[in-house]
Amino acid sequence: MKAAKNYKFWFCAGSQDLYGDAVLANVAAHTKEMVEGLNKSGLLPFEVVWKPTLLTNELIRKTFNEANIDDECAGVIVWCHTFSPAKSWIIGLKELRKPLLHFLTQYNEEIPYDEIDMDFMNENQAAHGDREWGHIVTRMGIERKLIAGYWTDANVQARIGSWQRTAVGVVESSHIRVMRIADNMRNVAVTEGDKVEAQIKFGWEVDAYPVNEIAEAVGAVSESDTNALVDEYYDKYQILLEGRDAKEFRDKVAVQAQIEIGFERFLEEKNYQAIVTHFGDLGALKQLPGLAIQRLMEKGYGFGAEGDWKVAAMVRLMKVMTQGMKDAKGTSMLEDYTYNLVPGKEGILQAHMLEICPSIADGPISIKEQPLSMGDREDPARLVFTSKEGSGIACSLIDLGTRFRLIINAVDCIKNEKPMPKLPVATNFWVPQPNLYTGLEAWILAGGAHHTAFSYDLTVEQMVDWAEAMGIEAVVIDKNTDIRTFKNELRWNAAVYR
Repeated sequence: MKAAKNYKFWFCAGSQDLYGDAVLANVAAHTKEMVEGLNKSGLLPFEVVWKPTLLTNELIRKTFNEANIDDECAGVIVWCHTFSPAKSWIIGLKELRKPLLHFLTQYNEEIPYDEIDMDFMNENQAAHGDREWGHIVTRMGIERKLIAGYWTDANVQARIGSWQRTAVGVVESSHIRVMRIADNMRNVAVTEGDKVEAQIKFGWEVDAYPVNEIAEAVGAVSESDTNALVDEYYDKYQILLEGRDAKEFRDKVAVQAQIEIGFERFLEEKNYQAIVTHFGDLGALKQLPGLAIQRLMEKGYGFGAEGDWKVAAMVRLMKVMTQGMKDAKGTSMLEDYTYNLVPGKEGILQAHMLEICPSIADGPISIKEQPLSMGDREDPARLVFTSKEGSGIACSLIDLGTRFRLIINAVDCIKNEKPMPKLPVATNFWVPQPNLYTGLEAWILAGGAHHTAFSYDLTVEQMVDWAEAMGIEAVVIDKNTDIRTFKNELRWNAAVYR
């Protein structure tokens, strides 16, 4: 995948200088042991780095500003081993610009009933210190993640690892640049949005390029480079000629190979991590990019169809958040197409004209060429497959005019009941939680779009945490959703997010 940085997380214990050198030495030793244990757990995707105990206003401010300018630091974990007077943290917290986790734990798991004395009480004051520190963060209105539990517990460690991926999404958001080929589909509302406000909120840069400037980059790809990639396609995928002339088929596949190489070179040269296309403005391109876009998404680029730059950025963001995840099942753009309303078999068929990421494929992946009624170009080649079973989340970031809202729907992906031999596109079939009808009504009430950024590998909690870190509204549709409560939540949110 198109990689993000090798991120790290700083572990900072809070204390004060009233306890004496012996206590502070124990604090440092305990913190180092905890950091080592977290790193050895195998449950954290990113390294935790020990930092000296924070005692004073000056040291806290210095440490947090060093975190701000360290490109590899993706977040700060704070643990209050002892009582740390919170006024000492105010300036540092005001200046911290990295994601923040308050770890509610302590060095010892059990109270040492037979030996506990005031020395032990003075040294182990997390229950005391957490409230002091938490109060000032709340008073200052600073967004942070809270994780409570014993530091050796596997579930706690897994939650820290999950938050790390969200924190990387927060940091990487400011590095996302979306290349728009032409504009969005005419008269479509949901693919529009305030690109300036998106840059203010999320850090995204969204820039437009004339389609023929990119087409020139495609045309500059050599025949030898194109043929080499076509050979790779033929080795990797099943070729479904379906009565078509073999040479003509290969020639049209070569068009997509040339597009893939040309697009990727242009993206790399201009430093973009996501791309949008529009079938209504293809310029000198011979085909609507299909197989080419699918392959670019698999490499980690974001994509949005019909100029949908919000989805393109979200797909890139979610791919970064899942980078390096063991046994990842995939992330892609998807689109709601058609309902199945048969009782007991309800669901929504997800697909698109061409551009679904093969990372979500289950089983063989084939190359097909079929006519496309939109785009006024030759028959494009595309990868065709069915998607994996399992739970996932579908996210829609919408612009409500005065604010952004992230809608997160937990979905259950199941196999298609029957083959669809005449449908020449990749597909996914899912049932939105809590069921098709409630999930559908809630999605429409919230203003959800038809394009989504979908992932098997991220959780509702991770995306809610990302939205909160960005200061935007998040609404969740899951097994606990009922319409009356959901309507009230939307009303309350309208008063809070202005």
